Amino acid sequence: MWTKKILLLLMIVAHSQWCVAQSKDALEIRRIMAAQESAWNRFDLEGFMEGYWHSDSLKFIGSKGLTYGWQKTLDNYRKSYATPEAMGKLKFTIITVEVLSRKSAFVIGQWRLDRKQDVLSGYYTLLWKKIKGKWVIVADHSS
Repeated sequence: MWTKKILLLLMIVAHSQWCVAQSKDALEIRRIMAAQESAWNRFDLEGFMEGYWHSDSLKFIGSKGLTYGWQKTLDNYRKSYATPEAMGKLKFTIITVEVLSRKSAFVIGQWRLDRKQDVLSGYYTLLWKKIKGKWVIVADHSS
């Protein structure tokens, strides 16, 4: 009888620790995205890109199709947003952060870019992985 109670207690403790870790991971992802938003609004594309996996395997899917690589993604941002006016003011609205495991998470949200000449907006889905102890975006589908 005591064995079952102890086992149940251990399961509850393990589950609560996993929930706390999951919550910390979700908060860390939200913090990184806030830092990206802030970097963009300072016209700092390199700072914005710090949230992405610095790898040739990074995937970015946008209106022009699939792009591979951190540098290529940065280069595309530089072409499309060459001036502070073109960059405008970015606002992320995170709809959901779903921590899938200790090393992966999935984020859905909306982006909005307010510029003098127009307002652009759309949605994004982000696949995050924890690599070498750091959460990074490994795949970004923005439309």
